[in-house]
Amino acid sequence: MRKRLTALLFATIAAGATSACGSSSSGNGGSGGALVVSAASSLTDAFTAYGRAFDGGAVRFSFAGSDELAAQIGQGVKPDVFAAASPRFPEQLHAEGLVGRPVAFAGNRLVLAVPATGAKVASVADLAQPGATLAIGSAGVPIGSYTRDVLARLGARRAAAVLANVRSEEPDVKGIVGKLTQGAVDAGFVYVTDVDATNGKLKAIELPAALQPSVAYEVAVVNGTQHAAAARRFIAGLLRGKGAAELRAAGFAPPPGG
Repeated sequence: MRKRLTALLFATIAAGATSACGSSSSGNGGSGGALVVSAASSLTDAFTAYGRAFDGGAVRFSFAGSDELAAQIGQGVKPDVFAAASPRFPEQLHAEGLVGRPVAFAGNRLVLAVPATGAKVASVADLAQPGATLAIGSAGVPIGSYTRDVLARLGARRAAAVLANVRSEEPDVKGIVGKLTQGAVDAGFVYVTDVDATNGKLKAIELPAALQPSVAYEVAVVNGTQHAAAARRFIAGLLRGKGAAELRAAGFAPPPGG
């Protein structure tokens, strides 16, 4: 696993993906003593709002694809908390002894996003039509993995036709949303919360229940943190408290089975 994470880190750096990380701070502490949270980019709005309300001190965020953030931790980067859009990466890092036991804190659902006006795509079936253009997540990031699960359920022939219309594979959901709002593609698979965050620029086409994957977000304390108490408090708020409230306000569901 360590070798795979190393290769992935070098690949994302070479592509300039690290420039996609965003950050914000909140609370009453200085940046040197801030709780550092690495989180999937789809959590940007909810976590930023939670950070402003968090009463456990200052919070500094790094938002990017879950795979990129996991690769950074595998190479020795030490945030205090890691929150991913899939159980895969926290559980892999836990198996390596790099993070504590992950806990599920939110769910989401995939939708097909299209422009709010003048949309050329009205259903998943339209994605296979000649001339349709599509942006999806890259294979290594959760949104890309969930998307490929959806396509696999269409059957090999239909999936191949849809993939032939892919014009862009993005490192996170923000890249897909950007392609859509810029008019570069006709449609893209994203989380429903990402559509909600565009303030009406995009609309969501719901997927048939038979195509919908189970989307779970997990979070863990990074081993070796000097802010263990604050990290646990931050996670507790995601389960029951201000963090959970901000997640629901942003459209996130409780974790599957929760």
